[in-house]
Amino acid sequence: MVQSSPHRSRHSAVYRRSRKHSGFRSHPFVAFLLVASFGILFAGCGQPQSEEDTFTFTEDDVARFREVAGEDEAGSGATTELSPVLTGQTDPEALPKLDLSMAKTYDAVRSGPAAAGEETYRVTNAYLNVRAEPKVTATEVARLTQGDTVEVRDFMDAAWAKVSLGGSKEGYVSTRYIAKLVSEEQLSAERKKYDGVYFVDFGFLNVRKAADAGAEKLGELPGQALVRPISSDKVWARIPFGSGEGYVAVQYLSPFSPQFLVRQDSYRLPIIHYRMSTIGFSVEDLPSHVTALRNAGVTLWTFKDLRQLVLSQEQRDVRVPPTAAILAISDVTAENVQKVAQALKSAGVPATLFIRTAEIGLSGINEKTLLTLLANGHDIQSGGHTGDDLRSLTNAQMELELSQSRALLEEMTGKPVFAIGYPIGGVNDRVIEIAGKQGYLFGVGSSPESTFSRSQFLRLPSFVVSESMTADDIIRTITGKPSALRMRDLSPRSSRPRGQYLAFA
Repeated sequence: MVQSSPHRSRHSAVYRRSRKHSGFRSHPFVAFLLVASFGILFAGCGQPQSEEDTFTFTEDDVARFREVAGEDEAGSGATTELSPVLTGQTDPEALPKLDLSMAKTYDAVRSGPAAAGEETYRVTNAYLNVRAEPKVTATEVARLTQGDTVEVRDFMDAAWAKVSLGGSKEGYVSTRYIAKLVSEEQLSAERKKYDGVYFVDFGFLNVRKAADAGAEKLGELPGQALVRPISSDKVWARIPFGSGEGYVAVQYLSPFSPQFLVRQDSYRLPIIHYRMSTIGFSVEDLPSHVTALRNAGVTLWTFKDLRQLVLSQEQRDVRVPPTAAILAISDVTAENVQKVAQALKSAGVPATLFIRTAEIGLSGINEKTLLTLLANGHDIQSGGHTGDDLRSLTNAQMELELSQSRALLEEMTGKPVFAIGYPIGGVNDRVIEIAGKQGYLFGVGSSPESTFSRSQFLRLPSFVVSESMTADDIIRTITGKPSALRMRDLSPRSSRPRGQYLAFA
């Protein structure tokens, strides 16, 4: 039985699953995060900063920090252990680790098709050896991993390509494990480049002086050799050979073309964004909005659905349904999380919830609440830690805000956190760069657009729902068409949820 002590705080506990026990145990990470945050703040106080990097905190921030650090004079008697960070017994193994294993993949996902005229190819295998010569026994000069890009200088044959690795460094790679990224508009022109090009689909192929199997043999073409016939019929092809011409049997030739990965670069996917901090907004309106959207034929997605789609597009050509839209809710707090959950339950629809990790704790949004939201089909993503405008932070502060918020949520939920809902929609190039380095695939701002490109994945637009908007306004905004039913004509009806909802204790 855990004993209460004056060092314990009511806000500093963050729970996580124990690997050895089926229950929950307290986690000291929130206190650590705030201690580290304030350490960075005070360390930078003596240096001049640009206006963009100005960071301010209020008396409420200091009070919250003291609470989390166990310095609240009132005390609550909660059975939460004092953070090892504060007692000088820091256990590095007890702190959440930031998983950056997908960062490189996400960078590759955000890259669009090659520009016209470029011969940029993507490595499609887990790894790819670069050889000094076009043969498997040649010396390995480099090793590439999936997602790396190379510039193809020439196809030596159907099996090997000469590539540039940057600067003057070159080598040879197997054509089997590279593919050129192209858009749909580029695909036809790229394929046309290889019209009439064939490769020897046999160990070798005799070249004869005439179109006759008994004609004089002029030489051989090795297997995989590329050839563009001058003319051909069903049996023989006339080809350039040496300083003249020759004939080869058509049955041993196969059409050649490099691999292409058709890369969708433009997406039409409106993001319907409910901000709980919007003055006058009531989440109770959400079920009627969802009903009207469904009546208008809109399919509601979460960011988890979008992530799955863009990862699938690395292997095959799949598309966003033309009627899809993402449902996102930000500024979810301990005070409104139950109302949000109930509104979504009434609507029978999953949503992406952007949650600040400062809201997580025994008296805030606890782990049981998060796991219940996940069990009900919702997608939990980061709203940062403090909710401060990221543009106002220094690089070090922003890195801490983004990295530790993500690490904590992933540890508590056991699910990947790959999207950041920028507080108050604040985003610029510096924010985008750091968010990408901290392993985020998507970032959501507040530009009211329905379409975006891959290069905007970390600056996604969203339609923020205001308190005065009706369902008809939302539908007209995202589709350009009025809804089939006006709000006053909607009769309440239940929508079948995707699954049975779990109740909050």
